[in-house]
Amino acid sequence: MPANTSLSLPVDVRKRLEVLEKDDDGISDEDRVKEKVKLLQDFLHADAQDQLSSLKAKMKSSEISMDGYLSKVKALLGRELCVENGSHSDVVEQNCKNGKTNGSAANGDSHKEEDEEGIMDTKEADAIKSPSAPKGKGGRKSKSDSEPKSDMPYFSVMSHALKDFCYIISVQSCHVRVAAHLLFQTPPPKCPDCRQYLDDSDLKLFQGDPDNLDEPEMLTDERLSLFDSNEDGFENYEELPQHKITNFCVYDKRGHLCPFDSGLIEKNVELYFSCAVKPIYDDNPCIDGGVPAKKLGPINAWWITGFDGGEKALIGFTTAFADYILMDPREEYAAIFAVMQEKIYMSKMVVEFLQKNPDVSYEDLLNKIETTVPPAGLNFNRFTEDTLLRHAQFVVEQVESYDEAGDSDEQPIIVTPCMRDLIKLAGVTLGKRRAARRQAIRHPTKIEKDSKGGPTRATTTKLVYKIFDTFFSDQIDQNEKDGGIKRQRCGVCEVCLVPDCGNCSACKDMIKFGGSGRSKQACQKRRCPNLAVKEAEDDENIEEEELLPVKAPSKKVSKAKTKKQSNGKKFLTSTDQNIPYSDDPSILLYLARITSLWEDNNGKWFHAHWFCRGTDTVLGESSDPLELFLVDDCEDMQLSYVEGKVNVMYKAPSDNWFMEGGMVEDIKVIDDDNGKNFFYQLWYEGDCARFETPPTFTPQEDCKYNFCASCSRAEEREEQETPRVFEPIKDEDHDSKALYALTCLKGEQFRVGDSCYLPPDAYNFSVKAASPVKRPHRKEDVDEELYPEYYRKHSDYIKGSNLDAPEPFRVGRIKEIFCHRRSNGKADVSEVKLRLYKFYRPENTHKGAKAGYHTDINQLYWSDEEVTVNMSEVLGRCRVEYGEDLNETVQDFSSGGPDRFYFLEAYNAKSKSFEDPPNYARSAVNKGKGKGKGKGKSSSAQEPPDQEPQDPKVPKLRTLDVFSGCGGLSEGFHQAGIAETLWAIEMWDPAAQAFRLNNPGTTVFTEDCNVLLKLVMSGEKTNSLGQRLPQKGDVEMLCGGPPCQGFSGMNRFNSRTYSKFKNSLVVSYLSYCDYYRPKFFLLENVRNFVSFKSSMVLKLTLRCLVRMGYQCTFGVLQAGQYGVAQTRRRAIILAAAPGEKLPRYPEPLHVFAPRACSLNVVVDDKKYFSNVTRGNGGVYRTITVRDTMSDLPEIRNGASALEISYNGEPQSWFQRQIRGTQYQPILKDHICKDLSALVAARMRHIPLAPGSDWRDLPNIEVRLRDGTSSKKLRYTHPDKKNGRSSSGALRGVCTCSGGVPCDPADRQFNTLIPWCLPHTGNRHNHWAGLYGRLEWDGFFSTTVTNPEPMGKQVRSNTVPALAEFTSSPQDTAMYSGAKKYLVSHQLLKNCM
Repeated sequence: MPANTSLSLPVDVRKRLEVLEKDDDGISDEDRVKEKVKLLQDFLHADAQDQLSSLKAKMKSSEISMDGYLSKVKALLGRELCVENGSHSDVVEQNCKNGKTNGSAANGDSHKEEDEEGIMDTKEADAIKSPSAPKGKGGRKSKSDSEPKSDMPYFSVMSHALKDFCYIISVQSCHVRVAAHLLFQTPPPKCPDCRQYLDDSDLKLFQGDPDNLDEPEMLTDERLSLFDSNEDGFENYEELPQHKITNFCVYDKRGHLCPFDSGLIEKNVELYFSCAVKPIYDDNPCIDGGVPAKKLGPINAWWITGFDGGEKALIGFTTAFADYILMDPREEYAAIFAVMQEKIYMSKMVVEFLQKNPDVSYEDLLNKIETTVPPAGLNFNRFTEDTLLRHAQFVVEQVESYDEAGDSDEQPIIVTPCMRDLIKLAGVTLGKRRAARRQAIRHPTKIEKDSKGGPTRATTTKLVYKIFDTFFSDQIDQNEKDGGIKRQRCGVCEVCLVPDCGNCSACKDMIKFGGSGRSKQACQKRRCPNLAVKEAEDDENIEEEELLPVKAPSKKVSKAKTKKQSNGKKFLTSTDQNIPYSDDPSILLYLARITSLWEDNNGKWFHAHWFCRGTDTVLGESSDPLELFLVDDCEDMQLSYVEGKVNVMYKAPSDNWFMEGGMVEDIKVIDDDNGKNFFYQLWYEGDCARFETPPTFTPQEDCKYNFCASCSRAEEREEQETPRVFEPIKDEDHDSKALYALTCLKGEQFRVGDSCYLPPDAYNFSVKAASPVKRPHRKEDVDEELYPEYYRKHSDYIKGSNLDAPEPFRVGRIKEIFCHRRSNGKADVSEVKLRLYKFYRPENTHKGAKAGYHTDINQLYWSDEEVTVNMSEVLGRCRVEYGEDLNETVQDFSSGGPDRFYFLEAYNAKSKSFEDPPNYARSAVNKGKGKGKGKGKSSSAQEPPDQEPQDPKVPKLRTLDVFSGCGGLSEGFHQAGIAETLWAIEMWDPAAQAFRLNNPGTTVFTEDCNVLLKLVMSGEKTNSLGQRLPQKGDVEMLCGGPPCQGFSGMNRFNSRTYSKFKNSLVVSYLSYCDYYRPKFFLLENVRNFVSFKSSMVLKLTLRCLVRMGYQCTFGVLQAGQYGVAQTRRRAIILAAAPGEKLPRYPEPLHVFAPRACSLNVVVDDKKYFSNVTRGNGGVYRTITVRDTMSDLPEIRNGASALEISYNGEPQSWFQRQIRGTQYQPILKDHICKDLSALVAARMRHIPLAPGSDWRDLPNIEVRLRDGTSSKKLRYTHPDKKNGRSSSGALRGVCTCSGGVPCDPADRQFNTLIPWCLPHTGNRHNHWAGLYGRLEWDGFFSTTVTNPEPMGKQVRSNTVPALAEFTSSPQDTAMYSGAKKYLVSHQLLKNCM
């Protein structure tokens, strides 16, 4: 029989049919027909099976002869095979009858292997492409679509029916067949019992054990020694006997081998097993001594009794007669049973890992899984991400069971970041099979809790403790006063539908069970997992480009005051810092200081300098109700609005402030017995949320009684923001304009000959810019059968693209400073103009972006082109020097300070050539000072240029780095020259060891930070290892990034959330600050830190710092704007001690994609900005993937050579900076993790074009490098949201796509397109970017600990690649070797 006609059958069935068609096989005609019937029986339609049964009965009753039986069976099988590969069309019927062969095969058999992974899918001829169900091993049509209709004539019987009816049909007929197939397309057939696809090549049949004993007879065997031959013993025995079984296999009533853990037993599907039964005491898995048994069951339940003292789970069955503990399966069942063992062991491993490490990410869990070696004796040799996703449902159910058994004050594992990512990615259904699981897993595995996992209880100073304690107590009391917050439920899952237990502590508090009803908490047995996960997810999810609706940026206090005045309401104020109060405590009056009083025709007036209450700042409800803040806000008010006087005192820091750390016990600063006492200690800038020491002003004698500090500062700001000109230059040749030698703007001086920054739109260049690389627009002619997920690519946006990034600032040299003269001959100084020489950047020349890639990032080209701009457009001052005139190397000059550029050549845009710069460009002769003679030249034109002001050298700060990792923060401070890290605390030993290697002079404590602080606070000088502990006065700067994921799932103020919060590492870190009182304090964390728990973490952190007396602020910075080739937003909290200058955040240096630069923070409906003024702008271009990785040599999957050579010299400025001055021909640790064969195949089939991801994968079968083959993904259900493809093909892979609950039997594995992605894609933005290609001229996504294609990172990177795009110098010491690969990845990820 030609193989072409049997492609809808499994491969093994098709091959056997081909063998049976050969005449020289030595098989009799009768045996051949019987074997064909056995092979095809499960694939025949119901009426055909009935006809076979009828023919068999007639043959046994001698109604027909054997020859007649064989002839009719042949004809019947022939008809079935033709209908299977034909259609309901009359044309096809006629073609099949006539046996036409004038067309191509309906399903071709072209095979072609490509390297290790040959494409095994069958390719159709161009004329008969069908975007419907998969070909090759594609499923048969269901009965409803493929059964012969009542009006369809049967085909005639030919001498060789199987051959004659399987001839190749014509091309014209194929078109009709395809159209009919699409019109009536239904999912491929499944077995109604085991739910397996009948055409699946992995479907195996039980071969039968005719000589084995039935269950009752087997149990009476003397080798088991339990019963005699009287079967009544089974009924009289109180407990079921227990035996062990080996050489077993499980099957349904149709003989299909099937798993027993997929929910079939719970759905009352009858499953049986055959085996060798052994006594309970016999641990030998061989069949010797066992009683052979057949068709035991049906199985009533399966269960896990725990582990056998090692790592193997003890699994058992229960039938109506006995309990059976499983040992070894049969060879044909081993693969199915291995999956069961795998999922049980994995669930145990996941629960244990998360119980000890609740704050880990999904990538950390993958790291654990992939580095764990399975125990000996199990039928699998490694774990992969596909393994985890395959068993995700079971794993999550085990986590739910573990959480159920936990105490009420324990945080559920189900809401950890790791589990939430797994639930989203795998599409896990929560709470659906709880009852079934309780029955199935009769004896859940107990996992001992690790008391040593993670940091100990937080060590806090009394001040920090009381701030947190007071805040949470107030919130809890308020909730109870409001009647509490009732727990919500999803109302769908089984947990929500069960009744209250009446026994737990929550139920005992309920009124219906005789309690007070105050807690308003749900029954502990009814903790809804769906709501718990949703609450944790909603609290932390902030999208990169999210823009929240906020109030207008105008000052809240001013708006409220204006409204109050217009309504005729009153407030309080006074000249001696006394302010308003009210008898009604619910009315908060506005507070101000009177700076002047006067009377005019309109009445009595005063000038009010406003104070701001803490509730009107970013502190919100966490603030001290008696603390006020000075603000730059004042106005004239009528005296009649004054309500009264209060006392406001300035609380200055004590002289011994630095040594008072840890000694302050009372959070109250002053006592307020009568409600009229307030204090202030800081000035507050509302837009930036900056708390600073109040500025000091000494009013002049003539304005002593009408001086306002707020007005004075406003005048000073206006003065700085208005361009001013000085030092006029006499020039008789310019009657229309007045020349000057100096101008000032925003506190900076600009002279003729100086260079400055301008916005990109200030002027254009003569050379037309090269067109940007066009995005690959979506293709409309994609073969949807081959690429069934491509339709999900709705947008042309490429993740990590720089196409929207602005150009860097223009750079120009000042030729003239002038103002136009008015008609009266006087200069119009209100509009200052600059005449500039343009500088070209390399990418602005005709060579385009490629030139900018190879040259230094601060290299320019001189140009004689000139342009006139307004002085108000100038963004800042920079220094541009001719390289040949420098007294030092270009590299030393560039690293000597910020905003430094150099040029070596001039660029002629007309000739598109590079020339020597003119003399006036090289020597800067136009720098003038004062009034000069001649034509535009000052008298000091020939004097040497001014020396660049040198930054004052400051002594390095003695620094303590807490949660130091391998030292990323400290390295940045070292490079800036402002710090010397003398101490570091890092609990993770690999990171601590890396810190020691890179900082040999630092004392590194590999201990819990809480233990060390407790030692210091108790007066200890050294720790248990004899290392000297820093004492008070030693630490001048404290830096660190405490994790805050421990609060996940906290959405109510109750005793549990308070317990979590007060024992967090954030509290420990603030206590370090309170005790040591360093001059400067820095807290670095993820961007969500400032939004976490409705900004509660941020508010309390700032509240503690303010109460300590620190000046402080917060902001969000984008690492990509400071020279890192990745998007990485980080929240930074800065604090400075009294008397120190609170630093401002540095201005961005590099332009970056606007979508990744949403750095504003919304707290309590108000938007806060950092102090940076450049926005997305910058002085340099973006650092790209090409800049970082183009010099790395190509390696293959699993490369493990510890040292290899570079491809050559560094190609970009970035690479030269990373490699440093030391010559390094050897590249270390350029190794790649060994991806599984399936993951490697997926990556191999992703197109190389930027923006390609899993949605570009073809749905084909491929041969994997391990010798196995992948499967095609089956689309078996209609998709309610996405409909069908343009050709009518289904798009759903699970029943949930149609709006009904998931069916576990729909899960598919070992497919090139991961089943979990289309399964959950509709609710997760189509998983855009997974398995994605990087854009060569774009940037990386945020680094993850364990680079996985299905994780957050879009490609798998080596250690040097990760070091380069995190801007870590390549001489940074990490760990070497393949076993340390993931350790090095985590060190580099955390060093940012």
